[in-house]
Amino acid sequence: MHAGMHAIRGRKDRKSDFRQLWQMRVGAAAREQGLSYSKFIAALKKQNIALNRKMLAELAATRPEIFEKIVQSIKT
Repeated sequence: MHAGMHAIRGRKDRKSDFRQLWQMRVGAAAREQGLSYSKFIAALKKQNIALNRKMLAELAATRPEIFEKIVQSIKT
């Protein structure tokens, strides 16, 4: 039982760790485009662009040209 409690906590911690990683990646890519993370996410929601943080982080890391197009569509 003791090990099981640690396993549950570890899974919850891993989810939190990945969310923080995705937020840092998206924030860094957004700052390169002249936006803060919070303004970027707020603009996404306002424009009804439904991309989660995981996909945004993946685009920022592997496809920066597509991420830049997303940012440009938000700015206009």
